[in-house]
Amino acid sequence: MPILDPNSIEFISRSAEQTRRVGMRLGSFIGDGVLICLEGELGSGKTTFVQGLAAGWGSLDQVSSPTFVLVNLYRHPGGKRFYHVDAYRLNSAQEALELDLEVMLASGSMVIEWAEKIEPILPQERLWVTLRDISRDQRDMIFTAQGRYYHSLLKIFRQRLYGGM
Repeated sequence: MPILDPNSIEFISRSAEQTRRVGMRLGSFIGDGVLICLEGELGSGKTTFVQGLAAGWGSLDQVSSPTFVLVNLYRHPGGKRFYHVDAYRLNSAQEALELDLEVMLASGSMVIEWAEKIEPILPQERLWVTLRDISRDQRDMIFTAQGRYYHSLLKIFRQRLYGGM
């Protein structure tokens, strides 16, 4: 396992419920225009994490993987929008341009599963989350901030995840 740089934190989740709760903690303080990119193999907990993220953000909508529809929209009682994109079925980053991701991001927050497939067209500033299956119940989660806003977001997240660091 590589040594993490100061712009990254690692968390080992020991259950699907804990993965969901970690997502809830992060979701509880993200605002409009936030981009969270998820990378991980099938079954690594990406959708479970997004379920927590959306709940923490304040959505009452049921969260499911948008693999076949590409984009799900979750609503907030205050009228805000949270887009859940799944790039698994996209054949290229160019194909993702047709989804108008920048328009969606300008009107709400966004999480992208399989973000590595379309990374060349994504904004450089973002929070990148790598999920890796360790065992049946354990997931390694590495959160990496890119850009000043995301560095401060990661600092707050670290405090909420681990306490007064």
